[in-house]
Amino acid sequence: MANQDEAVARLNKEKKHQEEVNRKLMEDLQAEEDRVNHMEKVRAKLEQQLDDLEDSMDREKRARQDLEKSKRKVEGELKVAQENIDEITKQKHDVEQNLKKKEAELHQLSTRLEEEQSLVAKLQRQIKELQARIAELEEELENERQSRAKADRSRSELQRELEEISERLEEQGGATAAQLEANKKREAELAKLRRDQEESNLNHETALASLRKKHHDAVAELTDQLEQLQKLKVKADKEKAQLQRELEEVSASVDSEVRTRQDIEKQLKVVEVQYAEAQTKADEQSRQLNDFAALKNRLHNENSDLGRQLEDMENQLNSLHRLKAQLTSQLEETKRSYDEEARERQALAAQVKNFEHENDSLRDQLDSESEAKAELLRQISKQNAEIQQWKARFESEGLAKLDEIEEAKRKLQGKVQELTDANEMAFAKIGSLEKTRHKLMQDLDDAQVDVERAAAYAAALEKKQKGFDKIIDEWRKKHDDLAAELDAAQRDNRNLSTDLFRAKTAQDELAEHLESVRRENKQLAQEVKDLADQLGEGGRSVHELQKMVRRLEVEKEELQKALDEAEAALEAEEAKVLRAQVEVSQIRSEIEKRIQEKEEEFENTRKNHQRALESMQATLEAETKHKEEALRIKKKLEADINELEIALDHANRANADAQKTIKKYMETVRELQLQVEDEQRQKDEIREQFLNSEKRNAILQAEKEELSQMAEAAERARRNAEGDCIELREQNNDLSSQLNGITAVKRKLEGELQAMHAELDETLAELKNVDEMGKKAAADAARLAEELRQEQEHSMHIERIRKGLEVQIKEMQIRLDEAEAAALKGGKKIIAQLEQRIRSLEQELDGEQSRHQDTDKNWRKSERRVKEVEFQLEEDKKNQERLTELIDKLQAKLKVFKRQVEEAVRSQLLVRDCSPF
Repeated sequence: MANQDEAVARLNKEKKHQEEVNRKLMEDLQAEEDRVNHMEKVRAKLEQQLDDLEDSMDREKRARQDLEKSKRKVEGELKVAQENIDEITKQKHDVEQNLKKKEAELHQLSTRLEEEQSLVAKLQRQIKELQARIAELEEELENERQSRAKADRSRSELQRELEEISERLEEQGGATAAQLEANKKREAELAKLRRDQEESNLNHETALASLRKKHHDAVAELTDQLEQLQKLKVKADKEKAQLQRELEEVSASVDSEVRTRQDIEKQLKVVEVQYAEAQTKADEQSRQLNDFAALKNRLHNENSDLGRQLEDMENQLNSLHRLKAQLTSQLEETKRSYDEEARERQALAAQVKNFEHENDSLRDQLDSESEAKAELLRQISKQNAEIQQWKARFESEGLAKLDEIEEAKRKLQGKVQELTDANEMAFAKIGSLEKTRHKLMQDLDDAQVDVERAAAYAAALEKKQKGFDKIIDEWRKKHDDLAAELDAAQRDNRNLSTDLFRAKTAQDELAEHLESVRRENKQLAQEVKDLADQLGEGGRSVHELQKMVRRLEVEKEELQKALDEAEAALEAEEAKVLRAQVEVSQIRSEIEKRIQEKEEEFENTRKNHQRALESMQATLEAETKHKEEALRIKKKLEADINELEIALDHANRANADAQKTIKKYMETVRELQLQVEDEQRQKDEIREQFLNSEKRNAILQAEKEELSQMAEAAERARRNAEGDCIELREQNNDLSSQLNGITAVKRKLEGELQAMHAELDETLAELKNVDEMGKKAAADAARLAEELRQEQEHSMHIERIRKGLEVQIKEMQIRLDEAEAAALKGGKKIIAQLEQRIRSLEQELDGEQSRHQDTDKNWRKSERRVKEVEFQLEEDKKNQERLTELIDKLQAKLKVFKRQVEEAVRSQLLVRDCSPF
């Protein structure tokens, strides 16, 4: 019973396995139907392509005939044009010889004229230099006059101050005995100061003598130079007159030559008109000749291309005919295989029904057998009991019924033998089914392993593809970001350059304003100092008459300061020093005389003390008010100066920040160039990866060849299997039809594999072209980057030149202002020269600005070129991506073909293994 239960379980499992096999067969049948539909679509598409190719071949034949006709016509016209060109070249050679002679004569005359003009220009430059030297001497003379006028003003101020001091001394006439003693002390100090003053005067006189000597030497030297210049000027005038005469003679000869040249030019114009007509005809004919030659070459190339295309078309047509025949045969085989598969499907359905019916009958038989087994067991137990009874009876009754017992025993043994035979048959069936199931499971495991391996390889390739897509997207994003940053940096650089120019102009204005404020500050400080001196003079107290000597000492110090200032002015300017020295000596003598007189009248001063006290009090109050006002003005000016200095510091810091920003942007540009180089290196790495992929493709090609060898081995095995399966023809017919279908599929796959190889070769050629285009684009990008860097350096150099020219213009403007001041004394020629210089500088500035605009245009053009190259690089990347996709598709098709070949090999092996059964 246990064995029967196990057999039933095995049969159930076998039933399930058969159902699974049936389901798989249905799925395979559906796949074969889909494949047949696909083949039908491919056949229709190929027939349409064949019709299109036949039409295009007819059009190409007609175009080829038209081209042959036009070629013969162009060759005839070409011969006529060649003869006309030969005649025109002869005429042109004669005219060119005449022109060369005339040009040589004109060149000699022009060289002589240029030499005379260079000599005149040299003399004019010497005259201009002498005039500039005279203008400088006149400016120095004017400065001397101004210094002399300043010394006169200082003398008059000192005279006025001495008069004020004398008035004050007259008012302070009455002095006491103590004051007399103080006067004696003051006289001693005055004597000492007088001695010091005399010593300083002696020193100043020696210094003045030396300065006078230097001045006289400089004047003598300048007069000598002036005499030499006058002599040179006279000599230059003589040479100029002589050159003028020679120039007149040359001009007369030039006029005669011009007249002759005009005659020659008239003749030349006639010849030139003829030559121009001939040249136009020659150019037109040469253009026609070139066009015809180009057309001939193009037609020849097109003819050869069309010939090659025609051959290719014929080959393609033959291949298409062969392919059409193969497809028709494949279609017929596919139809037959479809019909056979339909029959097999029906047979399998019938077999499935039979198996189900057998399974049901086996289950019923198993139930009946189990019941029979139970019945037999009962019968056996019953027979055993009967045997025991019969044994007992035999033992008791003897061997009376021995024959009956033997007969019953033989019957029982016959039944047992029948049951064991039936059991063995069932076990044999179960064993064969178990072997079939084990073999099918083994094939299923192999197929699953192959599927898992292919899935893993496909997943790895998908991961690599995703990685490459991510890398390409990242580099594209980096490129876009860098391009955006470069545009932003260029915009910021332009904005900063304009802001820097504005800041520089504002800085110049602030510097000028600061200089003017400083001059005003100095003037106000001088006024404050004068007011302070006046306050110091008026700060004496009426009640402190005993300090009159100190007041006189203060006045003496003021006089000493005035004297020091006069001495400083004398050191600067000769006339001022001389006059100031004379005036100081006069003032000193007058002061001494007036001091003596005031000492005699000092007693009378005490009487007028009250009146002087009141006047001094009023003067003191007025002076305190002036002092407060001056202090307030001084504080205000100091605050303004501090604010201006702060503004100047801010402007300097802004300028430094702008320079730093410019340097930063230059560093950014260099970093971008380095990143472009890195991208180039990464592109090289990607190219190496592509070469590796080509190597892998070669490996796959080797694997394909191995598979083809395996297919050939499978074909040989098929032949062997056909030799072995002669006796099993009925079962083998179905399998042989399947094998024919598989071989047809294999031939189809081989044809498609050859087509794929052709597409792969074309793809590799396109990839090489794209790689070359990428290299060219990279070289163009590097060259454009170098041109951009050169244009930027040139732009910076032009900017520096422009700034230098602006500084020169400012200096010229200052010199123009000075020249306008000197124009009142006869400087019109210098003004005209300076205006001419300014105009020339303005023209140079305009030229530099135009060149700057040209460089800016070139820079923008180079930027457009860079953008075009970047766009070309993006297009190349896109083409490369399309090529990689095509390669991936081809690899996928190769995998499919490989899998189909493996399936075909496995099916052949399965057929060979199944043939003995």
